[in-house]
Amino acid sequence: MALRVLALFLIVCLVGLHLPLGEAVWLNLRRSTTRCVSEVIQTNIDVSINYNVIGNNQSHDLPDINAKVTSPYGQIIYKDENATEGRFEFRTTAVGKYLVCFWLSNYHEEGGASINLDWKIGIAARDWDSVARKEKLKGVELELKKHEAIVESIHEKMLHLKSREAEMRMVSEKTNDRVEMFSIMSVGICVVVSVLQLWYLKRYFQKKRIIM
Repeated sequence: MALRVLALFLIVCLVGLHLPLGEAVWLNLRRSTTRCVSEVIQTNIDVSINYNVIGNNQSHDLPDINAKVTSPYGQIIYKDENATEGRFEFRTTAVGKYLVCFWLSNYHEEGGASINLDWKIGIAARDWDSVARKEKLKGVELELKKHEAIVESIHEKMLHLKSREAEMRMVSEKTNDRVEMFSIMSVGICVVVSVLQLWYLKRYFQKKRIIM
């Protein structure tokens, strides 16, 4: 029994390592340019966005930037102006592409600026320190809590893939039905046109007294 639990624990660990939990992105900004990063995220997923500005010139003053996060439907869910760093956390309410955009704010230096963007999704976006304090978890208990969350995430991902497969199957069946109907209509039209051609040729030859 203990070996089975240990094997399951190792499998969850290995699978968890391959989950798309987050990414670090380095963006270079120039004058009059906007740089964006997008990610397709499912519903009810925790997202954490951290960014800070690094100047590209020799000046000690960091350039100010504007930041904006939009939902798949184009709604602005976060906006910050004249900032050099920021942090934003939210929970997705719709499936689709979430967009994070940055641009310089009233900055005229030639060097532009660089942005270090740390975008965490799902399990990685959770504040495990606060979870540990709230539920009084330590050591192995906290690790088991993390892996429990990973298992739930895998299960939700599998359910999503299953629903997507069902949707694709329905689309495929509808497409096959339409193609079959189009084929039947095409054959019917060809038969009708052939009959009309034979009727026309027969009348034409009869008028010319070629056939009786």
